[in-house]
Amino acid sequence: MFYSIHDIVPLIPCHYSIYLHKFRFVDIKLDHLQKVVDESGKNTPTLKNLKILFGLMWDYAVMHEIVPQDKRDMIRYIDISKPGNPNSYNREPFRKKEVQMLWDAKDSNIYMSVILILIYTGLRIGELLDLKKEDVHLNERWFFVRESKTSSGIREVPIAEKIVPFFEYWIKQDCEYLICTPNNEHFLYRNYYDSYWTPLMKSLSFKHRPHDTRHSCISLLTEAGVDERVIKKIVVHKGQGVTETVYTHLELPIKLEAINKI
Repeated sequence: MFYSIHDIVPLIPCHYSIYLHKFRFVDIKLDHLQKVVDESGKNTPTLKNLKILFGLMWDYAVMHEIVPQDKRDMIRYIDISKPGNPNSYNREPFRKKEVQMLWDAKDSNIYMSVILILIYTGLRIGELLDLKKEDVHLNERWFFVRESKTSSGIREVPIAEKIVPFFEYWIKQDCEYLICTPNNEHFLYRNYYDSYWTPLMKSLSFKHRPHDTRHSCISLLTEAGVDERVIKKIVVHKGQGVTETVYTHLELPIKLEAINKI
């Protein structure tokens, strides 16, 4: 019987299995799995989890006599000692000339506005894609990051006056999330990155990753003379509990003044 990798684990993330899916399960070799690891761009904890996942998959395959035991043994030889940690890439902030090019091109594609929003808020791309309209307080020029990579990332973020029109546009769209697909659906990172970020970067001959926008915000604030402590409160701030949320809200005028300097 023909078994592919998706017959074993239907929900394995596509960015791991896209290379493997063309093989019959019994034909997958150590070199194939090592290639997935080497080209994943993931950090050590993620690669450990991936290796565990492969182990569980091959356990299942042995148990159901899809592959022999010696095929299961190959999993322990997968080398995850040289992770391609995406956080270790050299970050290259957008140059001022490039930021201006984004502004000049903003009317050519509404998703140009997403890049500018990232630059002028310092958000991680995941934070922006998961931002719901209910957490946006446009009249007061701030929004609340409720979903973040870390607990310390929960924070209030000021909205610079120059990007208010972008927020106004996206709020009018029929979706509970601020940024949505053309079909008014929630964006998955891979969908946004492949369908919009990459093509837009190519159209402008840029070579930037989404995280470069965060470093651009920090660089612009620093160049504008904003105090480092204020920059940290904008980009990342502890927001645990009601007391701290109220406290940070008292700092909002300071944050707004700072973000409007760039």
